[in-house]
Amino acid sequence: MTCIGIFGGGQLAQMLTQAAIALGIETAIFERAPDSPAGRLTQREVVGAWDDPAALARFAAHCDLVTLENEFVDAAILARLEAQGTPVYPTAATIALVQDKLTQKTAIAAAGLDVPAFRGVAAPAEVLVAAAELGWPLVLKARRNGYDGYGNATLHAPADVADAWQRLARGGSPLLVEAWVPFARELAVMVVRGRDGASCAYPVVETVQQQHICQLVRVPAPLPAAEAAAATALAVRAVEAVGGVGVFGVELFELPDGRVCFNELAPRPHNSGHYTIEGCATSQFENHLRAVLGWPLGPVTLRAPAVVMLNLLGRCAGPVSPNALREALAVPSAHLHLYGKRESRLGRKMGHVTALGATLAEAEAVARRAADLVHI
Repeated sequence: MTCIGIFGGGQLAQMLTQAAIALGIETAIFERAPDSPAGRLTQREVVGAWDDPAALARFAAHCDLVTLENEFVDAAILARLEAQGTPVYPTAATIALVQDKLTQKTAIAAAGLDVPAFRGVAAPAEVLVAAAELGWPLVLKARRNGYDGYGNATLHAPADVADAWQRLARGGSPLLVEAWVPFARELAVMVVRGRDGASCAYPVVETVQQQHICQLVRVPAPLPAAEAAAATALAVRAVEAVGGVGVFGVELFELPDGRVCFNELAPRPHNSGHYTIEGCATSQFENHLRAVLGWPLGPVTLRAPAVVMLNLLGRCAGPVSPNALREALAVPSAHLHLYGKRESRLGRKMGHVTALGATLAEAEAVARRAADLVHI
């Protein structure tokens, strides 16, 4: 039986493992701490530092090929596996381009795609120099290991620079600065690309963020057909530009004049694609497995005219009740997922709910009704 190794044991690895079971595929989880949500679903789990040669060797011994649930594993570790004969998808070369946001944006810009103005900055004084050219506000970002807004800061004036720099540089990541984009909406496209270069794209979605955390996904995004087509073409070209294999989440900005520009991409299943489990003919997780294995890609068509996915975020700190979903399960047509995290924290992604409907309003009403009854 084929065994796919996954770096990371969180909810994305959990949902990849669930999809793998249905396809008759085993998974091996490599996580830095025990008792991960995905690790509980497999008999093949390695716990240890990703850069520990002994732990890496134990992990590789289980695997026919390796993938990842996040871009935080250093590309050099993936290259070591490749050199030892273990295939890795997305490849180490792709991850090396993507995991540093400066090199990622450089590659996307070099492909001729519309990207906000950006540059690397090595000191607070360089932020001020950039502001003189790009204007205020600016967005200061950690080049590596940022997610859900934890690696970003919006700067409105010179007085904001020092504190933001101290907070973002504390983790050791170099920084970059970007021009502020006065977007009308945030969009995303899940693109799946096979080992043979064949690709397909899921519908363009609208993502609604609060405090840099995705709260809501509406599918399809309420866009004119031409604009949706342009967003899809940009997303596919971005994944091609980094030589991607597997599923990629491509985040975009819709500008007030209807143009679309690139924001960021993630080389893995993505929060904006969780709706695909119930909402599409093939989930993003199954298609990721198909792509990295070199199998035919599945259809990405919607199963209903409208789909809405709502993240279930922690409302307080403490252990998760075994009855957290009980009341919400009484809501017809609501599809509920918890990620198996033992402890809730304020704002932590604990699960999601998906609803299908004839209209976005109908689906959103069902999703919100169910979410309000989840106790986390």
